Amino acid sequence: MMKSQSHLKNIVILLALGYVFLMLGNGMLSLTNPDEVFYSQTAREMKQQGSWMTPYLFGQPQFEKPIMTYWFLRLAFEAGGAGPFAARFFPAFFGMIGVLAVYLLGWLGFRDQRKAFLSAVILLSCGLYVGLSRTVFTDLIFTVFILLSFLAFFWGYAVEKRRQAGWVLFFAFCAMAVLTKGPLGLIIPFCAVLAFLLARREIAVLKGWGFPLGIAVFGLLALPWYIFMIKTYGTVFTREFFVNDHWRRVVEAEHPAADTWYYYPLTTIGSMFPWSVFFISAAVWLVRTFRRRSNPFFLYLICWTAVTFIIFQSAHSKLTSYIFPYFPALALITGFFFVEAEQKKWPRVLRAGMIATGVFCFGFPVGLVVAVKIVPEYVSQPLPVLIFAAFLAVYLAVFLVFAWRRRFVPGFWMLAAFLPVLLAFSLWMTPHFESYVSSRKAGQYLKERGPASDVILCSKFFARGIRFYTDKTIAVLDINGSGYFSPHPVEYINTVDKLQSFLKRQPVTTAVLRKDYVEDLGRLIGDAYSHIVLYQAGDEYIVRILPKQAGLTGV
Repeated sequence: MMKSQSHLKNIVILLALGYVFLMLGNGMLSLTNPDEVFYSQTAREMKQQGSWMTPYLFGQPQFEKPIMTYWFLRLAFEAGGAGPFAARFFPAFFGMIGVLAVYLLGWLGFRDQRKAFLSAVILLSCGLYVGLSRTVFTDLIFTVFILLSFLAFFWGYAVEKRRQAGWVLFFAFCAMAVLTKGPLGLIIPFCAVLAFLLARREIAVLKGWGFPLGIAVFGLLALPWYIFMIKTYGTVFTREFFVNDHWRRVVEAEHPAADTWYYYPLTTIGSMFPWSVFFISAAVWLVRTFRRRSNPFFLYLICWTAVTFIIFQSAHSKLTSYIFPYFPALALITGFFFVEAEQKKWPRVLRAGMIATGVFCFGFPVGLVVAVKIVPEYVSQPLPVLIFAAFLAVYLAVFLVFAWRRRFVPGFWMLAAFLPVLLAFSLWMTPHFESYVSSRKAGQYLKERGPASDVILCSKFFARGIRFYTDKTIAVLDINGSGYFSPHPVEYINTVDKLQSFLKRQPVTTAVLRKDYVEDLGRLIGDAYSHIVLYQAGDEYIVRILPKQAGLTGV
């Protein structure tokens, strides 16, 4: 009875922390360019088209991602409108579910509530988890479904009488992951589980009615949408979804600069911040002590991490969010190590880790002070920034005192709260920087004044945002550009000749452009046209272009 009450208390605390760390204030910042507006506009156009099965963007079907995230977005929009809080609700909600899942998995694996609880807090407060829980991407929801599949299997593995039910739930959650981001939703967890069973020489765990029934459940849940799309759109869908958006990312780098052997190791360490030093220590400790450990849970976490890393490391397209599915495993390893070091073995290691982290974090208040001096155009209110920098410096000084005195419990909680403190200040300062990350103000200006042209000409980075905030037809200006990695059904202008042809088709053109395009616009449009900047919102310049003989007028 006491154990159940303790579990309930921990779950309530984690839910409360999850709401504060991941959901509170999610409506304060408008939806940002270019990805949040991409997913949100797709869901909104699905509603406009009356479609629950086909994603739409720019008025045409788009096949870049499966349907699950768009279903969640559309449900949120039906309930709360297409605003930022509604759009970010389900990523934050799933973030909270993921924290509870890590707690439950940690309890099953460690049989220690404190280790499970601290592991959940570490996941909850690490940089990448907070960031993806508060933004509209597929990665957080995808990762949580994969995490739930790992939890389901290990539940069945650890509790033999639940083994067959565990298999069914395992495949059910894999199906949800496949509907969120594609085939890797099955490949990652199944390969990791298979590697674990082979390493343990326990392949007999596959026997029983649960495994074939789980496969059947997977087919019933995951396949109907894919069958519908293939039947409806044929090779147009299969070529774009399977070939361009999946296979092409394996053989071709979408971001060539990231296609290195060290990209994922370095970004993993950085994305675990502020637990990076402790994660490194935990990884070293695990490698050195693994052979002496009999608990199969550590092998399970290693297989989970290794399979995920190998799959994504072998692909040429690399983004930090791709390897997000192994972050719950990293949090569990780090949480276990922290408690072990605190309780009996390596207090000096913990103290050194805290001091190193605290010293590194002093870069934040120093960076704020420097920013006020060297980039004042981005810091319109220097006094609040300087006051917050002073507060951070005091906060970190107190933290370092706790670390030096080996007061690890208050030090742990101060470290866990560090990113939420930064986030709270950032949200409070939203009005001063929002225009640099969102097209809301530019879109609002265009809607209030009315764009003079039927088609708005946009720099590539702003195109999705202007579409979302104006619902107008747009064309993309990207001189000598390489296009979108996944094709968009919009007019794409990448040469001066195409631009000249576009301008001739409408008497007046309204454009939303980057500063460098505005500075070069006279050369690009030629002597026959004039232009004037009507409004600036952050990095977005609203420009009117028209023939010289027509004269220039305001919007």
